[in-house]
Amino acid sequence: MTSEVISPSLIPTLPGHTYVDEDIFRAEQEEIFEKMWFCAVLSADLTKPGSYKTVQVGRESVLINRTRKGEVRAFFNICRHRGVKLCMEEAGVVGRAFQCPYHAWTYDFEGKLIAAPNLTKMPDIDRQEYGLVKIAVREYMGYVWVCLADEPPSFEADVIGAIEERLGDLRAIEGYDIAHLSLGRRIRYDVKANWKLIIENFMECYHCATIHPELTEVLPEFADGLAAQFFVGHGAEFGEDIKGFTVDGSEGLERITGIDDEQDRRYYAITIKPTVFVNLVPDHVIIHRMFPMAADHTIVECDWLYLPSVVDSGKDLTASVELFDRVNRQDFDACERCQPSMGSRIYAKGGVLVPSEHHIAVFHDWVTSRISAAGSPASH
Repeated sequence: MTSEVISPSLIPTLPGHTYVDEDIFRAEQEEIFEKMWFCAVLSADLTKPGSYKTVQVGRESVLINRTRKGEVRAFFNICRHRGVKLCMEEAGVVGRAFQCPYHAWTYDFEGKLIAAPNLTKMPDIDRQEYGLVKIAVREYMGYVWVCLADEPPSFEADVIGAIEERLGDLRAIEGYDIAHLSLGRRIRYDVKANWKLIIENFMECYHCATIHPELTEVLPEFADGLAAQFFVGHGAEFGEDIKGFTVDGSEGLERITGIDDEQDRRYYAITIKPTVFVNLVPDHVIIHRMFPMAADHTIVECDWLYLPSVVDSGKDLTASVELFDRVNRQDFDACERCQPSMGSRIYAKGGVLVPSEHHIAVFHDWVTSRISAAGSPASH
């Protein structure tokens, strides 16, 4: 039996089973999502003390809230008494405290146990010790990032470092002042595909000429198959007759004041592992946050952020939002078309990457190295 010969232009992908195997997904939950910094919520969604959101991070439900001091806290969304899920809603506002719906154990916004039936008759109970279990929190770019690890990795290395590695210089993103932009639109996508397929799709543009006619009209160089992320510091340039990053190339909205002339009329894409995409254009920023729910199911929340003056004025954002909404839907449809084949015997050894996709292999190696710590077979 002859061994398979792969052309020098082609390098292997991950095997198909790594996109469908429940044990591998469980290892990814444990070794990636639950041990790395995870972009959870937009800080501005927590509007006042008592505001909260719940998100799924790996296998855990996480409760994120704003305290009376205006600070953000995160906890495992689990009552310390009998393990009931404390908050069932995805978002809300509580007046005074979080109260378990089962036995009424009650916690303040700092997570301290402050009340429970007959608690005064149990003076030996330490109200801090039996408070909600805290999770590490950082705020960056206007978002709340959480890390479930007992000893979180360096935020500067893993998150800020990913931006610096992609752009070559952190000053390249500082001018967008993302933390002070306002939410113009949010769309939530329910994608029946493995999270890695979505990452891989975002990282390459070999598919752009095939499925993104609107995007390649605005960014003609994408039709050649090389994504912006292929080159450090590179931003894809708008077409000569394109006026703005809009679905029809029409004039965009008010330019973000801090960007320099070299960044005008350019698009920059950044992947922050494990689950964040940042897209920079002159008049807005698009942030994708992925929430892997199962081996074949990923929720993606996409935010369009603009200057506060643009949002407050009520200007029509349709042409601006529609461009990337179409790109998202085209991409996610492609990922959903791939997913059923990942378990096929024909794809057991995986597929191949052409030269313009070779950088995806670095992502594959990273995933493999992370989950090998859990003893899962995910090698090429």
